[in-house]
Amino acid sequence: MELQGRTVRTPIDDEKIIELYWQRDERAIEETDVKYRKYLLTVAYNIIHDAPDGEECLNDTYLSAWNAMPPTKPSVLRAFLTTIMRRIAVNRYHIRLKKGNVPSEMTVSLSEVEACVPENEMDAYLLGRLISDYLRTLTERQRFIFMSRYYISNTVDRIAADLRVSRSTVNKELAFIRNGLREKLESEGYPV
Repeated sequence: MELQGRTVRTPIDDEKIIELYWQRDERAIEETDVKYRKYLLTVAYNIIHDAPDGEECLNDTYLSAWNAMPPTKPSVLRAFLTTIMRRIAVNRYHIRLKKGNVPSEMTVSLSEVEACVPENEMDAYLLGRLISDYLRTLTERQRFIFMSRYYISNTVDRIAADLRVSRSTVNKELAFIRNGLREKLESEGYPV
């Protein structure tokens, strides 16, 4: 397809991209970039708020995906890549945080959810399991809002635009979700 003098490639489906990785075909990275570049850079930027660092995280994500497939064969490529990008960007965030204050949507979203997490030492695996159990009780829309805000670190405005609702509606749902999470943790014996 031609658009204002430049060629726009139509992304291929995820199964074909995964197959390219399994065949050790370098086109896998090209196709991943065509389909997921903008999304993955958004994930990185939400966490580290730095475009050059985001590009480095993107390259590291592609390398990690290349090294992981095979033997891993992800069932949902977007989720697989998001997990890799998030881990890399969060590591970069912590490095930058040690050097000084980091303007980041991740900092804002973590401060929101901080009030829901017990202050005492809690096993990270157990906390993750309890949060996962709680998320399974939510509607698909509520899970989307939670994951968008607290996993991908999207802004409230971005989530509202994605759902075509007001910022106020998203804030109300986030407050409801956080209160529910707090109640779940307290009912499991972890006072907040």
